[in-house]
Amino acid sequence: MGSEHRAVRLFPSGIAFTAAPEADLLGAAAQAGIDVPAACRNGVCEICEARLLAGSALNTRNQQTIEVGERLMMCRSIALTDLELEISAVMAAGNNQPGKFQAKVVDVRSISHDVYRVELQLPRRRELSFHAGQYLSVNLPDADPCYFSIASSPSAQNIELHIQATPEWVSAQKVIDALTSGGEVTVELPHGKACLASAPTKPLLLVAAGTGFAQMKSLVDYLRETSYDQPVKLYWGVRRHEDMYLRALAQQWQDEWSRFTFLPVVGDDEDNDWAGHHDQLVRAVLASGMDWKNVEVHASGSPTMVYTLMDALVDAGLPEEAFFSDVLEYAPRT
Repeated sequence: MGSEHRAVRLFPSGIAFTAAPEADLLGAAAQAGIDVPAACRNGVCEICEARLLAGSALNTRNQQTIEVGERLMMCRSIALTDLELEISAVMAAGNNQPGKFQAKVVDVRSISHDVYRVELQLPRRRELSFHAGQYLSVNLPDADPCYFSIASSPSAQNIELHIQATPEWVSAQKVIDALTSGGEVTVELPHGKACLASAPTKPLLLVAAGTGFAQMKSLVDYLRETSYDQPVKLYWGVRRHEDMYLRALAQQWQDEWSRFTFLPVVGDDEDNDWAGHHDQLVRAVLASGMDWKNVEVHASGSPTMVYTLMDALVDAGLPEEAFFSDVLEYAPRT
């Protein structure tokens, strides 16, 4: 059988991963951060069923070879050659269909002078699939939906949000008031195409402004669960030191994960306008010394910040298709 890893590509999503000769396909996919629905892990429940389109695999329960056109259970199959599998339950990045759910409010707590950490519990959590980096809407009666990044990994039992709210920000404050006083809230998820359905093959650069950190937390939590071994750099830009509401967590990631680097960017000016500090954040990112032709960038912040950053990085040599931000979808340039 040989010791080389096998290439496995899933259709119709087009997502690919590699599998060691002795590794079951379900475990190899999980190592690459690919969410394959599964339950029993012994070939009985058939939830991880796929159809073999090309290549040859082995059923580890009966030691029989699986031929093209036959079905297999990914938890009980290993690759004998490179494989192509059909499994419609695995979605490409951003292709999960959103749905509305009644979420139970588990916890609402202040974690800075104007940011709240919210924890929501969703019914039938195992049946709900989203990708790291996606967002949801909180839908209150007689109000427009309010959108917030999901700050937790897709594997987390509960959904975490970071909501910036002050009495002056009426819509966000209304959401916090509703979450604090109510036992349940209607949410719609998932939304967003700037997300990860599998671990990238390139080094990763994450750039966040303010509560854009929530999206980056989802990505980092997710990548730490996979076998991702590329460098990850996180730039987090804020107006003042006290706005960096989970700085200790970002520092903890750097201490615990050798591939991760945290670089805070603080305006530190009592009389400042954050728009005036976009250049400061961009200059810091440009000074990172990364090979812009071989990196994937995810950015979260205001449209002005995101487009200023994207233009600077593309000018520096970053392929435009390697830059990901929800801003490109909800605030496209005209």
